Amino acid sequence: MQKAWYYEEYGPKEVLKLGDIPLPTPQHDQLLVQVRAAALNPIDSKRRQRPLFPSDFPAVPGCDMAGIVVAKGTSVTKFNTGDEVYGNIQDFNAEGKLKQLGALAEFIVVEESLIAKKPKNISFEEAASLPLAVQTAIEGFKTAGFKTGQTIFIVGGAGGVGTLVIQLAKHFYGASHVVATTSTPKVEFVKELGADKVIDYRKTKYKDIEEKFDVLYDTIGDCKNSFVVAKDNAPIVDITWPPSHPRAIYSSLTVSGEILEKLRPFIESGKLKAQIDPTGPYKFKDVIEAFRYLETGRARGKVVISAFPYTESTRCHFIREQEESCS
Repeated sequence: MQKAWYYEEYGPKEVLKLGDIPLPTPQHDQLLVQVRAAALNPIDSKRRQRPLFPSDFPAVPGCDMAGIVVAKGTSVTKFNTGDEVYGNIQDFNAEGKLKQLGALAEFIVVEESLIAKKPKNISFEEAASLPLAVQTAIEGFKTAGFKTGQTIFIVGGAGGVGTLVIQLAKHFYGASHVVATTSTPKVEFVKELGADKVIDYRKTKYKDIEEKFDVLYDTIGDCKNSFVVAKDNAPIVDITWPPSHPRAIYSSLTVSGEILEKLRPFIESGKLKAQIDPTGPYKFKDVIEAFRYLETGRARGKVVISAFPYTESTRCHFIREQEESCS
């Protein structure tokens, strides 16, 4: 058995329970990973509150994780036991149900194609903060057909996705001018991410912004108002559903370890940096408090869970079942 957070009915964060669930067994294309850190995302709250996706109970929340491979299926070729890996373990585009066992557990199983080796220069917590948000951010640029040299206006520059959109625009996609919005306390933080200009939405309204942009990237679902900063016929990307303006194009994400591998040079060079909300990382026992904070919508970067209650005896027990040695 292992420790995990799970829920047996839809509802508020209080339906979450901390208890014992069975250890999973990896199938032929899967790895068993000892989770060292996980990140929370709005989709974790939404999925817990109502049946957005087919799922069985008890359900363990969590998409993003970083950890260590402790066992693997027979057809796995890219990874070995002992490898440090990270990724988004829930493929929202796959047929059938999402995984019942999410990232808020001591051990999870995940398909080889969904994860990548963790960059050596970042912690497990930093790695766990990246996958879903960076996959979402990249998909938005693809949806917009973004071209080198274009200008971009980012709504919500301090959030989990917004912090990465700014960095990707500057260092990966070659934007010529990056402008982002945030609230007064976060203006300096967003400047440090690389935004050429930061708009304090508490002081400036969209209609008062004279410059028009090649791409509008709205991370908070405010395009019913923000659309005025886009040039005529410029793509308007909205990562929330449903988009609040008829011109907006909804952008979801492609879940793939290959995307994470392509970003490795930018992460290891320091051009793309993980952003963990300063209230965290939260301890494993404080998951409900972490969800409470996430659901305020005030997070700066990602809400991360660390200090998983893993024990060496649990790891050895599973490895013995896989006919491997535990030294």
